[in-house]
Amino acid sequence: MGSESGQAGYRGRGFAPYASNEVPGGAWSVVAAGLLAGAAGVAAMTLGEKLEQSITGRPNSYVPAHTLERLLGLPARPDRQRLGLNWAMHWGQGILLGIARAAMARGGVGGPFGSFLFLNLRLLNDQSLENVTGVGAPPWTWPRDEQVVDILHKAVYAFAAGAVADRLVTGRASPGTKEASTGWQRADHAERSRQRQRPALARAA
Repeated sequence: MGSESGQAGYRGRGFAPYASNEVPGGAWSVVAAGLLAGAAGVAAMTLGEKLEQSITGRPNSYVPAHTLERLLGLPARPDRQRLGLNWAMHWGQGILLGIARAAMARGGVGGPFGSFLFLNLRLLNDQSLENVTGVGAPPWTWPRDEQVVDILHKAVYAFAAGAVADRLVTGRASPGTKEASTGWQRADHAERSRQRQRPALARAA
């Protein structure tokens, strides 16, 4: 395969780590990008949920409200009295988790692969809080259709948040390495590792 065709085939795919001076902004810019990305992810997920509910007739879940209720040590209340708490947990945890996805993008773990990892983080977060508080049940005990619906909605969240985080943090949709002569391409991780080791080897010598 020729070098030009090979490089073109890598453009826009995968992910690659950045050197510390390759992505603008500091920690606060990553936090701000994460909050915006998380909000975008929750908005996309909420729209998807409402569309799905209009088709399936599935009622609203108040598990988020009662999970937050337990975490804050509040007295138990009926669902109808916990709408505000439900929205606070629904939006709050999704927005805050966006910071983790922005940090992933800052470290080079972005694109579809990064969003897939982030999906697993979101599922782990939800199930840990719900089961530690005793509000939820282990997901393998759920009906299969509920498992599918939950994973699909969380995937919408993860990939929407990921796309926004990648764009805000790196300035493009999928992290990569910029070379002046070749454009965007996959990073050579082995070469990067060797470059990082050379100063230490030189000092040891």
